[in-house]
Amino acid sequence: MKLVFATHNQHKLREIQALLPPNIQLLSLDDISCNEDIPETATTIEDNALLKAQYVQKQYHCNVFADDTGLEVQALNNAPGVYSARYAGEHKSDVDNVQLLLKNMEGISCREAQFKTVIALCLEGVVYTFEGIAKGNISTTPIGTNGFGYDPIFIPENSDKTFAELTQDEKNRISHRGKAFGKLLDFLNQKIQ
Repeated sequence: MKLVFATHNQHKLREIQALLPPNIQLLSLDDISCNEDIPETATTIEDNALLKAQYVQKQYHCNVFADDTGLEVQALNNAPGVYSARYAGEHKSDVDNVQLLLKNMEGISCREAQFKTVIALCLEGVVYTFEGIAKGNISTTPIGTNGFGYDPIFIPENSDKTFAELTQDEKNRISHRGKAFGKLLDFLNQKIQ
């Protein structure tokens, strides 16, 4: 089965390729020559995932899934949320996003947060969604060099390390994306048997 992952993000692609069984060939937007910047204009994580998947399905006539992820910080009224990738501006800099979040968290003792991923799958003309959540806390300084985005400041529950200190395998077992993709993979395995 060929399946398009609606992303140009090589970090995400590598994470997911490591989880897929060999009978599913994963293609990226680059592989199908989709170079346009798909607008993420929805106001929820769920709707952004749907928007991206349905856009690619309609334009390229393929089975496709898209994800959207947000970091929801309790003390910031669940910000940055759907705006996580462009929290510090449209240029989408991970470093700037982390610095702004830490600045906005200065003096705040309640540091509870959660990562939320929603995957929208368009398969044979039907849409399915899958959600994964990883609860944790925001550190006071970035620690670690693995991962991307907010990983250096997110400490998952039952851990004393940030996502950026974990190996890819360790992170996949407990992360929001790993959980959502686990649900997607279970579904796909049932569908293609």
